[in-house]
Amino acid sequence: MTIYYSLTFLLLAAEMVTFCIFVMPWPYQIRKKLFHFLSESKIVAKVAYALKISFIFIFILFVDATQRMFRVTSEVELAKSGASGMQDVRTETNFAARKFYAQRNTYLTGFCLFLSLVLTRTFYIIQELIHTQEEYGKLKNATSSKSRGDLASGDQSKQIEDLKRQLAESQKSGRDFETLKKQSAQQAAEYDRLAEQYNKETGKTSNKRVD
Repeated sequence: MTIYYSLTFLLLAAEMVTFCIFVMPWPYQIRKKLFHFLSESKIVAKVAYALKISFIFIFILFVDATQRMFRVTSEVELAKSGASGMQDVRTETNFAARKFYAQRNTYLTGFCLFLSLVLTRTFYIIQELIHTQEEYGKLKNATSSKSRGDLASGDQSKQIEDLKRQLAESQKSGRDFETLKKQSAQQAAEYDRLAEQYNKETGKTSNKRVD
C-alpha cells in the first residue's frame, strides 16, 4: 500500500474512533463541554480546515481508483473472453491482484469520504440537540420562577386583603365609637336641660352636671 493510501486508512480509522466517541452515551454535562470545545476551539478549527483540504485529495484518489477498477475489470474480462483464455497462472494471478488492489483502493477512499459526511452531519445533529436541551432548561427555569412569583403574589394579595378587611373593621369600630360618643353627649345635654327646667319649676338649684 502506497503512502497516500496508508494515510487514507489512518484517517478512516480516526473517523471511526471519532464516530464512536460521538455516539457514546455520555452524561449531558460532559457531552456539552466536549462539543463546546470542538465548536469553539481555534486548534480544532485549523485541524478541520486541514481535513477539508485532505478530503479534496481523497476525492481525487477515489475518482482515480474507480477508473482504475473499471479499467482492470475490463482487461480481465477481455483476457477471459480471448481465444485461448488466461492459460498462464501467473497472468491470471497478476490480473486478480490488480483487480483486488483497485477495488480495495476504491472502497477505502469511498468509505473515508462517506464517513466524513456522516461525522459532519452527526456533529451538527448533536450540537442542535445540546442547544435544544439548553433552551428547554432555560424555559423550565423561567416557568418555575414565574410559578414561584405567582405563588408569592397570591400570598401578598391574600395579606393585602386581610389588611384591608382589618382596616375596614377598625374604621367601622371608630364610626360606631363616634356615634356612641355623640349619643352620650346628646343624652347628657338633654339630662342637663331637664334638670335645669325641673329646678326652675321647683325653685331648687342643682349643682349636678354630667360630664
